[in-house]
Amino acid sequence: TCKEKHGDLSNFNVSVAITEDFMDALKNNKPYPLINPRNKQVMRWLPAVDVWNLIITQAWKSGEPGVVFIDRMNEESSNPTPALGTIESTNPCGEVPLLPYESCNLGSINLSRMVKDGKIDFDKLAKTVHKAVHFLDNVVDLNDYPLKEIEKMTKNGNRKIGLGVMGFADMLYQLKIAYNSEEAVKIAEKVMKTIKEESKNASEALAGVRGTFGNWEKSVHYKKRRLRNATTTSIAPTGTLSMIADTSPGIEPNFAIVYVKRVLGGNELLVVNPIFERIAREAGFYRDDLFKEVANQGTLKGSPSVPKEWQEIFKVAYDVEAEWHAKIQAAFQKHVDNAVSKTVNLPSNATVKDAEKVYQLAYKLGCKGVTIYRDQSRSEQVMDIHAAKERMAICAPKENKCPECNTELLKKEGCATCPTCGYSFCLS
Repeated sequence: TCKEKHGDLSNFNVSVAITEDFMDALKNNKPYPLINPRNKQVMRWLPAVDVWNLIITQAWKSGEPGVVFIDRMNEESSNPTPALGTIESTNPCGEVPLLPYESCNLGSINLSRMVKDGKIDFDKLAKTVHKAVHFLDNVVDLNDYPLKEIEKMTKNGNRKIGLGVMGFADMLYQLKIAYNSEEAVKIAEKVMKTIKEESKNASEALAGVRGTFGNWEKSVHYKKRRLRNATTTSIAPTGTLSMIADTSPGIEPNFAIVYVKRVLGGNELLVVNPIFERIAREAGFYRDDLFKEVANQGTLKGSPSVPKEWQEIFKVAYDVEAEWHAKIQAAFQKHVDNAVSKTVNLPSNATVKDAEKVYQLAYKLGCKGVTIYRDQSRSEQVMDIHAAKERMAICAPKENKCPECNTELLKKEGCATCPTCGYSFCLS
């Protein structure tokens, strides 16, 4: 309940670690023990269903807490060195289970760049994986560490890396596959299986040249496969990173085709999906006010300007039913060493029961954790299609005059900019 009061811990993501024993108690409507971590004694008992309902209700209210199925974090893939200890926590977004003093070293392949002539270029993907693993292993050695213990555990201990993806939704757009489809689930599995297999091959090749990770003989890989890195795959949220790469974040569906992103300092950025713009032009349904219309609707669904075949392909987060969010996450998780950072976006009218279904489905499908966010459940949210509707009303003035100070606008390189006050907008 630490997020009950608006503004408290606003820069922290909060998750609850849930054990198999707790889920068993929940299933059988039994109490579960509260155990003192210092002396391992049972201090009291609580009804599992009451605690579960509190978690779900708070998540419905504010998007937090998420849940981490902590016992799954201690499976062989996530904790390949159980002799060194038990994983009790993760990095801030939940995708890397970490032992004490371990660090997370992440990289993401832009899947939208792995499509050629409407098909996935698996040769390019494999080559990119090998380069990325080599790069991330170099980072382990070149990085500056805040503590000697972290440096020792990372460099000389497990050398964990977490290669993941971004741009999955944009890949599907180019393949003409809807996010909420069995075909998308199959693509998710096939792509991530390739990344995992090639990352192990790359790590094995590096081990042949540079040696295995320091704790290899204490790991589940000992006498099975010589690896340079204890883990090689993880899927991070890539929120800001995907903006830099101009692609969709992580394995998420796009939040919107056109939306406003709020950043530090209260600034707002208008974001238009580049693949949608390209296809709109190529397919012949682009027009000057198309983006304004899409921003006002928040979705392509029912748009009179976009052919139905493209409405089915260009699904956004709130067009995707919760079960498909979970199915996609589970498909990727099958071939990820660590875990997957994923948010299931729910519409503003979703119920507490809807939220519970997501958490139960994530557990049933084998996910290691899950987070939900119900639209408008916070007074301020990072990405807001509703703000886009208001913003678009002033983004494209009818005359060639600045709507702020009435100065003549200068047009250059696709932008119209006011030389007096700095107001600008994209001409497309």
